[in-house]
Amino acid sequence: MKIDTYQLITDRIIAKLESGSIPWKHFATSPLAEPKNFVSKKAYRGINHFLLSGEHSSDYWLTFKQAIDAGGNVRKGEKSTPIVFWKFLEVKDPDSRPGEISSRDRQIPMLRHYNVFNLDQTEGIDFETVVEEKRDSEPLAEAETLISGMPKAPALVIDRIPKAYYSSSKDTVHMTERSLCVSDERYYEILFHEHIHATGHPSRLDRFAEEGNDHHFGGKKYATEELTAEMGAAFLCSRVGIFQTVESEVAAYLENWLGALKNDKTLIVKAAGKAQKAVEFITNDF
Repeated sequence: MKIDTYQLITDRIIAKLESGSIPWKHFATSPLAEPKNFVSKKAYRGINHFLLSGEHSSDYWLTFKQAIDAGGNVRKGEKSTPIVFWKFLEVKDPDSRPGEISSRDRQIPMLRHYNVFNLDQTEGIDFETVVEEKRDSEPLAEAETLISGMPKAPALVIDRIPKAYYSSSKDTVHMTERSLCVSDERYYEILFHEHIHATGHPSRLDRFAEEGNDHHFGGKKYATEELTAEMGAAFLCSRVGIFQTVESEVAAYLENWLGALKNDKTLIVKAAGKAQKAVEFITNDF
């Protein structure tokens, strides 16, 4: 069956958006490093940069054959990531003479895709470990106390993968290691955002079922939930004294979703009400 490369790549981008990891809006430092091919050491450009950013801990990628040629292999069960390759095919005028340039000569663009694996999906490959200089980071005691005191708190998973999201099916908040975020304040802002999402779970405020929110990307209810989470994060940032340092990021995020909803400013008021209930649940003030 012929694979529609355009649809394949579109689906990948939409999946990133639906997971809450917007490819062109990063909070962690590591996605800002360019994804590179392990063999050529050349950086991936264009759409491939976004397709590979924020997926795994290593900046290096390689094909299955390149992994074998490097003396290793891809671990069993690992899934590949598709990237694209553009090439122009020269089509000569069939009626032209050898060496003759005809006005009917054409160049046809051809788009292909192929699959690559991150270096952390392989084994048996010798490579120099890139020593990553971690940013100086200190936990914010008040913020840590606030999150640890949340009633019926979701499980918190922290690793080096530059991706943050709340999984309602697993009731789990995933976060990037604090020292790998652009700042401690940004880390806590995102941590708060994801925990506000978590309050919608049936074991807490049951907001998703109450509003019929299926989190379908692009829908009004999805956007409203994002506004609620960001407003809630702003409230919590204010509680721990870091709102001023993250205010521009919060505003940009809110404007992004309001733009999708044709700048319906009343949604901010509605989202703020829902966010307040979520904050009161987290802080046990209800």
